[in-house]
Amino acid sequence: MEIGVAAYLKKVNKSLILSKIIKQGIISRSDLANITKLTKATISAQVADLLEEELIIESHQEYNNVGRKPIMLSLNQYAGYALGIDLDYRNITFTVSDLKGTPVYSDYVEIKDSNYDEILHILIIKIRGYQEKFSHSRFGIVGVAIGIHGTVTNDETISFVPQHTWYNKDLKGDLEKNLNTVVYVENNANLCAFAEKVFNFHQSRNLISINMYSGIGLGFLIHGELVKGYHGFAGEMGHMIISPDGKPCNCGKSGCWELYASEVSFFKNLSKKIDKPNLTYEDIKNLVMVRNPAVITEMDEFTKYVTIGLNNIINILNPETLVLNSELLKLFPESMSIIESNLKTSISNYKEIFISDFGTNACVMGAYALAIKNFLDIPELSLTIKQDVLVPSI
Repeated sequence: MEIGVAAYLKKVNKSLILSKIIKQGIISRSDLANITKLTKATISAQVADLLEEELIIESHQEYNNVGRKPIMLSLNQYAGYALGIDLDYRNITFTVSDLKGTPVYSDYVEIKDSNYDEILHILIIKIRGYQEKFSHSRFGIVGVAIGIHGTVTNDETISFVPQHTWYNKDLKGDLEKNLNTVVYVENNANLCAFAEKVFNFHQSRNLISINMYSGIGLGFLIHGELVKGYHGFAGEMGHMIISPDGKPCNCGKSGCWELYASEVSFFKNLSKKIDKPNLTYEDIKNLVMVRNPAVITEMDEFTKYVTIGLNNIINILNPETLVLNSELLKLFPESMSIIESNLKTSISNYKEIFISDFGTNACVMGAYALAIKNFLDIPELSLTIKQDVLVPSI
């Protein structure tokens, strides 16, 4: 066998073995051989390499039968750490996780303005701080992934961020010139969809995640892979026109979906109706509890337009799983049953629909999960996380 072919097969086998160890959580060598269909000799050699690299560890499981206790293998979650960053309009959220995706440290910085150079400086200083803080581990910070609330090309260049009015910024290149680490830049909706797949819907092969906070962002996976389109701009469903003569949008068109079905539009409309600026989610919760007529009417409009957009998406993409990331829908118990009752058609359908458990944590979770997957160089990443370890959402 040629050296290049042998090296490639070794790499493929390593990725397969590591991904199965992570998915199973803890597993013996013999079970690993059965699952992967690799020979025991191959398993033994690869496991020895992974142990030497300190990527996995051995342990003894509880064993009551006669004979030796089996030696179990698991991921060494403390061998390195991943940094996920959500670069939003008003603040930047930083979360560091171990290699099993458990967050170990979170922080945020309020953004005073949209000056690119100033925000770049903040990112460099913060990332260097995390590199120092976690330098005690075998691999330190294994990668940094940043969620952008705008369009990102397939080469990870920022094309446009509406809220910052950034055009054609090479954030990845600017950071990597100043930091000794790999940086990934991705659209925030794509990272949210990736988080849903990695941490929750492991078996779903066709998944759509829709963020409904500051606008509407959509990320989707087909056959388990993120779909980005020709330039990387796939999923801009917030600018799907649902009312041709409707409200003007800053994208240059009129009647875009996010003007009617995003949470920012809901808050704007309701604030005008009840003459109360700076509404909070707690305010909305209290208004819903007392069945305030204005908030109920606005929720009816909101769910109507959410449903219109979802019907279009279902007919286009025929998803298996739909995940709606919306705090408002959580506050209005009837909303999901209303939406679901209006999604049934004889033309196209879906399997299941949920409100996301992750809320505003989804982007940063998808970011550090992407950094973990790329560092481990595995074909598929499946992790579990307990809700009580998450930073509280909105």
